[in-house]
Amino acid sequence: MLKKIIILVFVTCFACFNTVFAAESGGMPQLNPEFWISQIFWLIITFGILFIVLTKVILPKISNNLEIRKSQILENIETADKQKEESQKKIDEYEKIILDSKIKAKNYFNEAREKILEDINKKRNALEKDLDEEISSVENELSEFRNKSGEKINKIAAETSAELIKELIGEEVNSSSIAAIVEDQTKLNKERKDVV
Repeated sequence: MLKKIIILVFVTCFACFNTVFAAESGGMPQLNPEFWISQIFWLIITFGILFIVLTKVILPKISNNLEIRKSQILENIETADKQKEESQKKIDEYEKIILDSKIKAKNYFNEAREKILEDINKKRNALEKDLDEEISSVENELSEFRNKSGEKINKIAAETSAELIKELIGEEVNSSSIAAIVEDQTKLNKERKDVV
């Protein structure tokens, strides 16, 4: 690229040769052909030194910096890819942990539910057993009361009837005959209820 620029400068200088003679008379001594050789000499030395400095000092530093940047960029890309893979692994592990936690929570919930239902069933069975025992106890008491109440009612009816008869007639009647009459009446009432 630099060589092309130098060649372009020389070609431009020679192309402007006709205009140089006119400019020399106008007060521009650098365009005097008499000084051209020294000017070209210093031009070549100046651009040569500039070319050597550029190619040997500045351009290697620039290319070295570009290589260092390129290697850093590649390292950064590799590091980013590794971090991306690690983050994806962490995300997968996190999702697995969440899924396992959900499954465990569901299992704990089901186990707790089963225990509660089992406790409820045990308590219900115990309550039903207690109620059955209480009901049978009450039924036994009622049947005993019924059985005894009939006798007591008959006894009370016999005593009341004896006292009424005593009041009406003024004499005491045999309590066993009154009790027999009350028992006969009770049997007749029971038979009538059984028929109906």
